[in-house]
Amino acid sequence: MAYFAFNQPSSPGVEFIFELTDENQIAKARRIISGEEKDEVHVHGRIVKRTAPYNPKFSFHLDPSTISFFTMAIEVCDANMLYVDEHLDEACGAFLPGCHWCPWDSRVTREVTP
Repeated sequence: MAYFAFNQPSSPGVEFIFELTDENQIAKARRIISGEEKDEVHVHGRIVKRTAPYNPKFSFHLDPSTISFFTMAIEVCDANMLYVDEHLDEACGAFLPGCHWCPWDSRVTREVTP
């Protein structure tokens, strides 16, 4: 397993930490950071409505087994990380159906040592 951070220009100065357990996704995250991967650089996953020890600033985290990277996604799963946290009680219904979160402006920035 490995931990990574992403940021969103729509939330300056804030980063979201996520865990990856799949070796292929870990390798891809590292390629995004190095600049080798230029297309599928945005993070997608299903939110879990509870804090994770590695991401204590947020009341939710991403299920590591659902995380992937994308180039483009449908609008219904796009949201700002701070907005998701503030409206977590509404998530997984009409807001972020199926708990899918795909922030369009997310970008993996670094690997994190917990």
